[in-house]
Amino acid sequence: MLSIFDHGEGPWNHPRWLVGSANVDSFADAHWQRGPAVFTPEAPASPFDLDELDAAFDRGLLRTPYLELVRSDKVTVPPDAYTTPRVVNGRTHDGFADRAKVLALLRAGSTLLLRYVDQWHGPTRELVARLSEELDRRVEAFFFVTPPGGQGLAVHRDDADVLVLQVAGRKTWYVHDAPAVADWSPGELPDDERSPRLLRGVLEPGTVLYVPRGFAHRAVGASGLSAHLSLTIRDLSLQDLRTALEELLCEGLALPALPLGEAAITDACAALLGQVRARLETVGAEELRLAARAARPRPPDATARAETIAGTAQDWEAGGSGAGGGTAAVSRAWSRLRAGARGGR
Repeated sequence: MLSIFDHGEGPWNHPRWLVGSANVDSFADAHWQRGPAVFTPEAPASPFDLDELDAAFDRGLLRTPYLELVRSDKVTVPPDAYTTPRVVNGRTHDGFADRAKVLALLRAGSTLLLRYVDQWHGPTRELVARLSEELDRRVEAFFFVTPPGGQGLAVHRDDADVLVLQVAGRKTWYVHDAPAVADWSPGELPDDERSPRLLRGVLEPGTVLYVPRGFAHRAVGASGLSAHLSLTIRDLSLQDLRTALEELLCEGLALPALPLGEAAITDACAALLGQVRARLETVGAEELRLAARAARPRPPDATARAETIAGTAQDWEAGGSGAGGGTAAVSRAWSRLRAGARGGR
């Protein structure tokens, strides 16, 4: 079975910070896409914790759809139960996180879910970009806060491998077997589906749980206010392969986008079929798989530094390449204008 360990780069030789140095080989050989496992890395791996969550509330910009309150008992928590509106420039905008409301719902048994933390938290974005580069897969980050006895989601399957980084409190995890059929669907398990349980474990701060793609699982708060960061590692779907195959088969084919008339359409059909038949003789499974991976969206380079406002301001002050040559250049131009005005009197 092909996996990320078969391509020579050895990506799991690098993220020892996530599963621990002593566990890298056993994880690669025995657990990756095969079965769940719990690890204790040498140092805490999560860049996002409850202090960072409070900081996000303090900044005042956290809002839906990045936060949600959920329950496993099919009770829907409406957004206005944990958000508040604000008036900006005379207009009312809904969906801003209300910490007091969130705390009240946590005490009542709901779970706080923060979506795509990598999109709005810098250190988490760097972690996700680094892991995505090393695994050659798209990675996303979600943060869960659950009270004792609370369960945010019913037993379900994810269309991703999941790494759970426990950061506060204790949480009991139940991981069940992989789907019994090839044509499975992610989401909550039907009431009539029974999947054998493979693991029951209590995560404490600093421990990491791995759940393979498609393996059913659920989590229940054990003690304290339990919080964890989930890193979802997305793999290829059939649609990804279809899209990549179309690109490969049509590569280099120059045809008009809008052929005019039946004759032109027929000629385009013939040219397209000829190209596809010829390319099918040469395209192999490995080439298709690599093309599909290369076409997946990539996160920003973890080592690249985007241009900053502060840096641009310093450049302007130094008379650098900012618009108009910076404030110094503007000041010189204004002085020349004033001198010219005085001379014209």
